[in-house]
Amino acid sequence: MENQIKIHFLGGSGTVTGSKFLVETPELNFLIDCGLFQGIKSLRELNWKDFPFDPNNIDLILLTHAHLDHTGYLPKLVKQGYKNPILGTLPTLGIAAVILKDSAKIQEEDAERANKEEYSKHHPALPLYTMSDAEKTIGLFKSIKLNEWHRISENIKYRYQTNGHILGSTFIEIEIFEKRFVFSGDIGREKDLLLEAPNKPEWADYLFLESTYGDRLHPEDDSDEIFIEAIKETVNKKGNLIIPSFAVERLQGIMYKLYLLIKKNKIPKIPIYIDSPMGNEVLGLFEGFSKWHKIEQDEFRKMLSYFNIITSYRDTWKTIDENRSKIVIAGSGMVTGGRVLTYLRYLIDKPETTVLLAGYQAEGTRGRQLENGASEVKIFGKYCPVKAKILKMESLSAHADQKELLDWMSEIKNIPEKIFLIHGEPTALDSLRVKIKDRYNYAVSIPAFNDVVTLQL
Repeated sequence: MENQIKIHFLGGSGTVTGSKFLVETPELNFLIDCGLFQGIKSLRELNWKDFPFDPNNIDLILLTHAHLDHTGYLPKLVKQGYKNPILGTLPTLGIAAVILKDSAKIQEEDAERANKEEYSKHHPALPLYTMSDAEKTIGLFKSIKLNEWHRISENIKYRYQTNGHILGSTFIEIEIFEKRFVFSGDIGREKDLLLEAPNKPEWADYLFLESTYGDRLHPEDDSDEIFIEAIKETVNKKGNLIIPSFAVERLQGIMYKLYLLIKKNKIPKIPIYIDSPMGNEVLGLFEGFSKWHKIEQDEFRKMLSYFNIITSYRDTWKTIDENRSKIVIAGSGMVTGGRVLTYLRYLIDKPETTVLLAGYQAEGTRGRQLENGASEVKIFGKYCPVKAKILKMESLSAHADQKELLDWMSEIKNIPEKIFLIHGEPTALDSLRVKIKDRYNYAVSIPAFNDVVTLQL
């Protein structure tokens, strides 16, 4: 007797953000990731829609890693009735707890600011979810062990393996009626500053493969030289170097890069401020989960002593008002929210300011606007002219590029029945599809948002 399996592509399909993949089986239903949509308005508005599948009928959520576009919708789902376990590695759950509380706080603060300054068309503006919703979600977290098969029903079991990218990140193998489904999550770099190279799957009947950089190779830019030149120019211009940064992995990687340059006396003495409440908490997790990254614990603690860690919003204003050259590393990485907006609101119109974009900038984000040469950006309801110098650095990306994605598949011993390309923009998806066809001659599909694929096992 055949068993019918349905895969619902509810996010991360035809776009990079909002990853959600619902697997409906005769024995149970489970969700792989539960992320927020980010970027263009039409995507962000999807976050406000009710989940298209009854949350009460979802038995389990499996998280590949903690980033907001893979976990940020969880409190909204819980708010709609989900009450079963949410599984991930210990670092993933630790980071996700930080991210969800930060997201809830930002949601509440944005709603409060919008109501106070009256720039929202909604009266009153409401948060997508609250801190209470986030806390309730975190109460459902349950950690799993790596590299072990865990049975969840008579004919379904899963296993987690590390895949680089960020602390705690994994790909997930799920065996359903003796067919293996592999969800790649976000795959990291072969040669990462902080993390070991990704493990590779050895068998996949159905592979769900991320495609963020499916259309490009990371440039061999010399990140050390870019940092050195940007810092020297900042000192010479008596300006500020603002580095928008993701709080997880990117922040720690930039800090480590700068620390090594300081140790080698490659950059002039200049105060460096870390203004990311979420990033500060993740620094603590890096110390607590030292076996998950390459930096020795003593070296990590030495590194921290070279940075000024900002803990209060009052100190953010002091730093902005401080009349000397400085480096500020602040969230968020795509300039969509966080403390970096406060700095940019007051410093982006100054020609002596430099903004260094150090990672992927999704379509519709302020970061993408700056990358594309926008003459002004809207911050807190006001348009700010861009007179700052905008620099771009891609070599610190935590995502595998096209070659690394193709190589990640190289140890699969069987011929997959179907590869589904996810988590990419249209050009990246199609470019990777062609490359997979050329190299492996595998059957490849690019599912659209809200597609449902039915498989007979």
